[in-house]
Amino acid sequence: MSDDLQKALAGVRADIDRIDGDILRLLNERARCAQRVGEIKAEFGDAGFIYRPEREAQVLRRLQDSNPGPLPNENITFFFREVMSACLSLEQPLGIAFLGPLGTFSESAATKHFGHAARLLPQSSIDDVFREVESGHAHYAVVPVENSTEGAVGRTMDLLLGTQLKICGEVVLRIHQNLLSKETELGAISRVYSHAQSLAQCHEWLNRMLPQAQRISVGSNAQAAQKAAEEAGSAAIAGEAAATRYALAKLAENIEDEPNNTTRFLVLGRYDAGPSGRDKTSLIMSAPNRAGALHALLAPLSAAGVSMCRLESRPARNALWEYVYYVDVEGHRDEPAVKAALVELAGNAAYLKILGSYPVAVF
Repeated sequence: MSDDLQKALAGVRADIDRIDGDILRLLNERARCAQRVGEIKAEFGDAGFIYRPEREAQVLRRLQDSNPGPLPNENITFFFREVMSACLSLEQPLGIAFLGPLGTFSESAATKHFGHAARLLPQSSIDDVFREVESGHAHYAVVPVENSTEGAVGRTMDLLLGTQLKICGEVVLRIHQNLLSKETELGAISRVYSHAQSLAQCHEWLNRMLPQAQRISVGSNAQAAQKAAEEAGSAAIAGEAAATRYALAKLAENIEDEPNNTTRFLVLGRYDAGPSGRDKTSLIMSAPNRAGALHALLAPLSAAGVSMCRLESRPARNALWEYVYYVDVEGHRDEPAVKAALVELAGNAAYLKILGSYPVAVF
């Protein structure tokens, strides 16, 4: 290395060292401010509301809007989520329940939203995820609700009907499926384990590349990875986290049939989220069993100028051939237009339950 190159690099490295020192000082200054926020909340009897989804969304959007680059917004969002996660943990680490075991896409969604300082609480079923928060053993739950390829997650939707928990956030996770195994070539694979939805998402790839392999559905992709790590001739379809956790090689990457395969997760808690400026409201409703009932039920939304971004039907559990409708609309329920539409809906619907208003996912 020439002397001129060494001198040029030394100058830049000195700048980096100085900047790193500034970042360290400012991070700790921010942490002290976060601690002071906790102290003020405790003084005013608001200590239970440690995490404010609407405030976090506002901060992330403001940072994205003012980001001059070269770092992309996705990296800025990741970094500041981790900063906020670490600062929150100084008050009290948040306990986050999700469908386990460790290594699932649900774990990835929980970490993406709450950062690595959160206390992860893997559960054996979606029912247990709900119960963990309902019982007060966890602060929040992260549950899958729909996939862009395979549609709604029925168990989550059924449990939303009966729970007292509120939707206070959403996470949108890009799903990349990988074929993981201890084996070193495709020809050695005789069994493929995965969750039923992941098997369906990779159906065409499996038909082309492993047509003779037995496909076995298990409770989660992480369970599939565990089996692939234990059994010769086995592989799992799972994500990056499972590959790392169970020390499996990637025989093939990004094997999902749809290149834009995405899963949406809901964040559930015991408290409502306030308006963030860009929100959704989710609700469940049912219509009387007569002609035109659904049209009449949705008319208040149209009349108030409220945009509906999702409509899903599920069989009602208390009557044969009766249905309930899951609806997402744009806007917070405290906004005048949404509030007016909900008042009229309550008069028209045979049943209406507001699941919560929450910030739109920040990528």
